[in-house]
Amino acid sequence: MNITKDIKYIGVNDHKVDLFEGQYVVPNGMAYNSYAIIDKKIAIMDTVDAAFTHEWLDNIQNTLGERKPDYLIVQHMEPDHSANIMNFIKAYPDATVVSTAKAFAMMKNFFGTDFADRRIVVGEGDTLSLGEHTLTFVTAPMVHWPEVIVTYDAKDKVLFSADCFGKFGALDVEEDWACEARRYYIGIVGKYGAQVQALLKKASGLDISIICPLHGPVLSENLGYYLGLYNTWSSYQPEEEGIVIAYTSVYGNTKKAVIQLAEKLKANGCPKVVVNDLARCDMAEAVEDAFRYSKLVLATTTYNAEIFPFMREFITHLTERNFSNRTVAFIENGSWAPLAAKVMKGMLEKSKNLTYTDTTVRILSALNEESTEQLNRLADELCREYLAQQDSTANKNDLTALFNIGYGLYVVTSNDGKKDNGLIVNTVTQVTNTPNRIAVTINKENYSHHIIKQTGKMNINCLTEEAPFKVFEAFGFVSGRNVDKFADCEPLRSDNGLVFLPRYINSFMSLKVEQYIDLDTHGMFICSVTEARVISDKPSMTYTYYHQNVKPKPDTKGKKGYVCTICGYVYEGEELPEDFICPLCKHGASDFEEIKD
Repeated sequence: MNITKDIKYIGVNDHKVDLFEGQYVVPNGMAYNSYAIIDKKIAIMDTVDAAFTHEWLDNIQNTLGERKPDYLIVQHMEPDHSANIMNFIKAYPDATVVSTAKAFAMMKNFFGTDFADRRIVVGEGDTLSLGEHTLTFVTAPMVHWPEVIVTYDAKDKVLFSADCFGKFGALDVEEDWACEARRYYIGIVGKYGAQVQALLKKASGLDISIICPLHGPVLSENLGYYLGLYNTWSSYQPEEEGIVIAYTSVYGNTKKAVIQLAEKLKANGCPKVVVNDLARCDMAEAVEDAFRYSKLVLATTTYNAEIFPFMREFITHLTERNFSNRTVAFIENGSWAPLAAKVMKGMLEKSKNLTYTDTTVRILSALNEESTEQLNRLADELCREYLAQQDSTANKNDLTALFNIGYGLYVVTSNDGKKDNGLIVNTVTQVTNTPNRIAVTINKENYSHHIIKQTGKMNINCLTEEAPFKVFEAFGFVSGRNVDKFADCEPLRSDNGLVFLPRYINSFMSLKVEQYIDLDTHGMFICSVTEARVISDKPSMTYTYYHQNVKPKPDTKGKKGYVCTICGYVYEGEELPEDFICPLCKHGASDFEEIKD
């Protein structure tokens, strides 16, 4: 397989493996990827599993013909990628091994030698020239071993990403990428979200056209989709709105409660309800679901004054992978001394940013009138925002939404007649209450200002403290004239036909422009409220909270130049050009400040 004119695929497919790493079911096998970069000098990128020595060496020979490789680049020392280092050296004794100092120490452990007579030790930013191709090495410690590097080829704009962007499944089987990539990521890399975030930040400075991982397909189209998923997964944010119920049941009574709850959740408009019987399902799939969706219900029995073993195992899998930023509810069952909810909550104590429901369902052996009523309350509590999002069940005149206006951050949505648009603003004020009037001030340079002046309507979405930085990137760093900000989602709409956000808001208001005031660089829209919905009681995102807790801190240590106060981009240089535009958020030089020692 040709990746580019000079880069060839020389990996192998494994359909004999049943459990990857001894625990993950892989019904469609695995791919162990390896690549050859053919230039004046030839580099082989990683080896493959020990079971495929001769197939892999044949692939090298058939690809190179009479030529021989000059370098073996070892990005990762797990045996499924490094097992054939010695066999490669026996076949090509004149080749040089290129890797990190930590990797060579591991080679000593694995093979009894660190190749001191034929090695090049590389670290962050080091380069290796093959001729036209210059490789730059980027360290990726704990993604997901300490020795890992990834490699960037500037000529063909290819990132060799080690285990990042990998997935379960052989390459000769067609299947959805996201499902098996998500299970792979959460199971294997999930604990190391902070380290993945650091690597993504480094990768953002590279011009990447192709990603070549060590497992799964080569990625060459719609890279923003894959990068976006990795950003979501590694920041421990929910990927989709929905509720997962994970349960164990001994005699069926807890299961009956779970089935009833699932039916109530669906009836209340929950967009996705997933039920996992932890004693029978693939545990890795259940863990994947918990990280994929926004809410989790844990239902189990008290067992030996603790909880049922499968539930304990499940929660352990969650906590050791830094489960966070979710809503969690409990259903406990016990015939004489129910303790399950207390034990489960105790196991989750180290998890960050978990919101627990007010309602906990307590079953004494079997459902009765009281516990059934608790189930109803829990279903309503979990579905409060879903009920508010549906026209048929929403209170569209809930003016307590006005209480969520402060010096906060909001997404203003509008529509230019062809597509929906959204903009981050921090200037929304209630100016009168009889009648209710809202003032919204928008910079004239923003496309939203132009749209709203023409259409006379907008929606104000009140962001909550849960809103991640990607919301501000999507609605604050690019123009709706050039980008469809809602292209990848199915938007919800209010009665005025405009979008309101499905997540990260506690309320929204539909506004009709009654008066316009020209403020030179900005325009103020004085509006009446035509619809107001309260979605949740989560605290609003204030400007201060955003700067202290959400906005990434720029890495300015040891650098001289200027930093963008909007997104944190660092411009290194003596003077910032007056016409400079930030390549990330597109703000001008006026939004940069000089880096101080």
